[in-house]
Amino acid sequence: MSEKEKLIEIKDLQITFGSGKKKFVAVDHVNFDIYKGETFSLVGESGSGKTTIGRAITRINPVSAGEILFKGQKISGKISKALDLEVIKKCQMIFQDPMASLNERAKVDYIVSEGLINHHLYKDEADRENKVQDALREVGLLPEFASRFPHEFSGGQRQRIGIARALIMQPEFVVADEPISALDVSIRAQVLNLLNELKQTKNLTYLFIAHDLSVVRFISDRIAVIHKGRIVELAEAEELFLHPFHPYTKALLSAVPIPDPDLEKKKKLIIYDPSIHDYTTDKPVWEEILPGHFVYGNQKELEQYRKEI
Repeated sequence: MSEKEKLIEIKDLQITFGSGKKKFVAVDHVNFDIYKGETFSLVGESGSGKTTIGRAITRINPVSAGEILFKGQKISGKISKALDLEVIKKCQMIFQDPMASLNERAKVDYIVSEGLINHHLYKDEADRENKVQDALREVGLLPEFASRFPHEFSGGQRQRIGIARALIMQPEFVVADEPISALDVSIRAQVLNLLNELKQTKNLTYLFIAHDLSVVRFISDRIAVIHKGRIVELAEAEELFLHPFHPYTKALLSAVPIPDPDLEKKKKLIIYDPSIHDYTTDKPVWEEILPGHFVYGNQKELEQYRKEI
């Protein structure tokens, strides 16, 4: 793995909200790397801290402890203005809800080019307009859509506008925060295919956030499963589906629908019960149980997982 270039490194990341008695640990000692050119998926149910991590990488959420590195440079906490601008340009985010993330009162032309305008990344007005039209074309929208307002578009089209807004900055790294969960099922595949095409043509690296494992299976290189702010398992996509170790991963996988009705009827839904872990004396660790396959557990659990190999 060492020959791969690490684009993002997350080291012992902790993110908390509130203080004193109201302090809430949203992300607890999370470690992972994202390699250049891969789609790294972070999967967990609502409230598990996955969006918080994505927002921390793009410097929307502050970090309480640990650090985030982009191309070997620390980008969490206080950084220089030049590096901040670099992160804004190179690390973009596609938001979950295309209804809420677009300014209703602005035309598409302004929405897409807002980043360019804020940081004056264009030569003149004609250059800015060309960039907007190119970005719209790249996501499969007509250039003349630039003069319209968001309410004139469907959910899928709005999400394409959101993707165009991220792409116009020519990023290297994109956080896709559940980009299809608010969309109609028929549109989801189109948007996923579009993201995959753009990854190839633009040489992008993705952090793909989702709560549904079936969505990420076909687009991910590696998948990390997060539960209550802690990553409990991390492996290559197919490996995770074939050999899940952690009970929480197994529970998530059991919820994935099977397209065969007979198998679907026989399928047992696994409910995850966190109380099965006894960490009072035997403390859990983050361990590589197979090459590239990490799992969180104490020694007793890890021994059990090794027997399953």
